[in-house]
Amino acid sequence: MKIKTIFIFFGVILLAVTTARSQQQVMFTQYMFNQLALNPAYAGIHKGISTSILARHQWAGFEGAPRTQTFSIHSPIEYRSIALGAVLIRDQIGITDQFGANFSYAYRIKVSKRSQLSFGLQASFHQYKTDFTENMNNDPNLASQNINDLSPNAGAGVMWHSDKFYVGFSVPQLFNHSVGDFEIPVDPNNPENIDPDSELIRHYFIAAGYVFELNRHLKFKPNLLFKGVQGSPVQVDINTNFLINDLVWLGLSYRSMDSFDALFQLQLSPQFQLGYSYDFYTTTDLSRVNNGSHEIMLNYVFNIKSNKIVTPRYF
Repeated sequence: MKIKTIFIFFGVILLAVTTARSQQQVMFTQYMFNQLALNPAYAGIHKGISTSILARHQWAGFEGAPRTQTFSIHSPIEYRSIALGAVLIRDQIGITDQFGANFSYAYRIKVSKRSQLSFGLQASFHQYKTDFTENMNNDPNLASQNINDLSPNAGAGVMWHSDKFYVGFSVPQLFNHSVGDFEIPVDPNNPENIDPDSELIRHYFIAAGYVFELNRHLKFKPNLLFKGVQGSPVQVDINTNFLINDLVWLGLSYRSMDSFDALFQLQLSPQFQLGYSYDFYTTTDLSRVNNGSHEIMLNYVFNIKSNKIVTPRYF
């Protein structure tokens, strides 16, 4: 193996290892418009059959950078107090591919005339694949380190919400799970310095948002998201969005220890929403080697016969 290839290889390994703990649970800049991947209690919140497609390209221009694609669908069950949902996720970073399927069940209780309390449960399956021979000339010594792990998991969450606010707490992955027993030297010059087993670990999320009507043409919606992961500092996402004439969303976000972001959404109809976000400044050392992160989202809500959608959705 050439020296340059060796350095590229270990660079990708370090990227995968450091990101494994900070980004095991995929994160989106536009999370406030589609939270089913974070909280199963979100299922059924749109009062119709809600479908979303999202694609994220993180750290554009950086070889091996994360790419994420998701499809989600959820709906209340007519004449009952329950809702069902599902999320399919593919997350790629370097030589690692992760595939996930989450199935959500939510039970909703009316708290007041305009608000509900939702309790959510989630069953999930997660496949974690790492191919150390990729782009490495199929070195047989590396092939023995490959990982292909499939594991079930479960999650839970609660959300109190109305048309104008939400607050939720969730643990989408309740059980820690070791995904491999590979021994990769962290430092190529010190083969005894071995990284511990890769492990998918529990994440905790607290999210909240509120819509203030400033006048009949302008609404203001701040959002907060706290993410806790064992062994890492709490990450905070602070977001502000303005809705102009119930048509255009403009927003800015700050994600601690990560980035500053700009958001743009078009509410093309009460049913159809198109969104784009750009992480334009990275607060880490990666800011010197990437061109920001791009994210595109499409959301469409199909009417349930008795629940015609006549107003724009705020989250």
